[in-house]
This record gives sequence, structure tokens and C-alpha cells, in this order.
Amino acid sequence: MRILRSPGGCPWDREQTLLSLRPFVIEEAYEVLEAIDRNDHDGLRDELGDLVFETVFLAQLCAEAGRFTIADALDSVGDKLIRRHPHVFQPDPEPVATSTVVKERWEAIKAREQEITGKPARLLGGIPTSLPGLLYADRIGRRTATVGFDWQRPGDVMKKVEEELAEVKAAVDGGRQEKIVEEIGDLLFAVANLARHVRVEPEDALRNANRKFSERLFLLEDRFRAKGVALRDASPEEMEREWEQIKSGD
Repeated sequence: MRILRSPGGCPWDREQTLLSLRPFVIEEAYEVLEAIDRNDHDGLRDELGDLVFETVFLAQLCAEAGRFTIADALDSVGDKLIRRHPHVFQPDPEPVATSTVVKERWEAIKAREQEITGKPARLLGGIPTSLPGLLYADRIGRRTATVGFDWQRPGDVMKKVEEELAEVKAAVDGGRQEKIVEEIGDLLFAVANLARHVRVEPEDALRNANRKFSERLFLLEDRFRAKGVALRDASPEEMEREWEQIKSGD
């Protein structure tokens, strides 16, 4: 990376900035997820390499500016892991029975770290607001659950989902677009919390639903193409009939 960024290196690499690399970091992270979803270990090896490359690229820019090096970044995360796992790394560690307790202690240690730096300890501090919406909602719920601000049972969240769905219906009937947007957001937030309570990652669940729908749509297109009919020329009734047949064959 130092060679690529050097005066005799690559013009494209030399032009990049922290801001210009942001979309590539996101893209590579999602390609890692796709390889995991496909259970493609060879692909995962390659995509992890690409993701690490973006990390090295960002660190090299910061090193050139005299801020920190990739070694500094790795030292930082190593120190953090040791601090936040006292049940593993401290002398005579106290055993921890469950992962729930580990998470609670992790958040408590993070809060103490913020106090030491002089920053106000915020329960939601450190959750990137740039996360996809469902994932961000899930992380909010996980964080608030560590202090007991949460529904007690999945059934309680189901009631909340039903309540929010009724409010969406009322907003749609009322016809005010800004209210519809607000209520649909509340519904999605409640669904994300329901997913958390039944141990489902909402972003993964939605990605799987998108994949399933896409695969069925490809089959639907193929069926009509075999009949010499473009999908746009088929009637809603014809598409629904073929769609149900595809679903029954899953």
C-alpha cells in the first residue's frame, strides 16, 4: 500500500481520500456477508482479503498524515479486548456463566471508559448511525436491554407490533403522508425488536426474504418467457396463479 501511494505508484490510489474510500468499505463488507450467506469459503477468503485491504488503505492515509498506523489500530483493539474481557485476561479471573452477563459487563466497562475520557456516558454511544435501519434498530434494542429497558416476553412485543400495525392502517386511512411514514417507521422498529426477542437478526431475515422473492421472480419470468409472454403483458391473475405454483414447489 505504501508503494501504491508513493510518487511512483498508482495515480488512482494516490488520489483517494478517507471520504472517497467510504463506499468501497461498505461494498466489501456486504460482499463478505454474501459469501457467508452462500457458504462459499473460497469466496469468503477472497472477500475478507478485500475488506482487510480497505482497512490497510485507510490506515495508510492516516499514517501519511501523521495520525496513526495500522499497527496502532491493531494495538488499540487488542488493548480494548483485554480491558473488556476481565473474566478472561485479569489475574484470577472470575468465571462468567452466560453471554448475557458478558454483554452487560461489556457495556458497563464501555461506560466507565467514556467517563474516564471526560465524554458523557450515553447508553447508545458508539452505535454507528450509518448502519442499515433494521440493524440499527436491533442494536438500539440490544443496548437498552442491558439496563432492563425492554419488553419481558416475545408476546409483549407481538402486542406492540399489532398496535403499530393498527396505527399504520389508521394513518393510511387518514391519507397524511408524513404520518404514514412515521407509523411505518414505528412498525419496523417494533418488528426489529420482535426479531431480537426470538433470536433472529432482522437484517439477515430481510436479506433472506429478498433472496427468496428474487429467486421466485426469476422462475416466474422464465415460465412466462417459455410461453412467449413478457411478464409486463401477463395479467395479475395469471401472475398470481403461476406464483402460487412456484411457492408450492419450494
